[in-house]
Amino acid sequence: MSERDDEVTMNGKSMNLSGNKLKIGDRAPDFEVIDNNLKPACLKNFSEKVLILSAVPSLDTSVCDMETRRFNMEAEHLNKNIKILTISMDLPFAQKRWCGAAGVDRVVTLSDYKTASFGQAYGVLIKELRLLARAVFVLDKDRIIRHIQLVREITEQPDYTAVLDVAKKLV
Repeated sequence: MSERDDEVTMNGKSMNLSGNKLKIGDRAPDFEVIDNNLKPACLKNFSEKVLILSAVPSLDTSVCDMETRRFNMEAEHLNKNIKILTISMDLPFAQKRWCGAAGVDRVVTLSDYKTASFGQAYGVLIKELRLLARAVFVLDKDRIIRHIQLVREITEQPDYTAVLDVAKKLV
């Protein structure tokens, strides 16, 4: 597994990322995560959809909370052929509780806690913390990566407009 440094920071401190460095035009790698009902989930569970994959460190932090709520709000106005998945290392129980308390019902939350399969496949696993870096990937229906946004400072939010514009053009 490859390691990269100086691509993301947390409160200004450089973090090392583990996993593959992907680029626009790459075929999206598959992964296996756990859904809120403790069932395995992977890319094929969301076939025929343009996917927005939003990786966040933890839903129990203010920026991740704001980001996931914002994507949930935006999902209400998106074409039904666009699906937003938020992936974190939070346990499925915590994700389910958080979604219920936050009223998040349009974004699918998935947990990478078991094997870090997503984090390694997408190159966003923070080595020092075993958390996911803040990143957004947009995949077309053929599972080609059409947009990547690795947020340099983990405590900042992504560029929602850029992500949503790319996704909308793919349907």
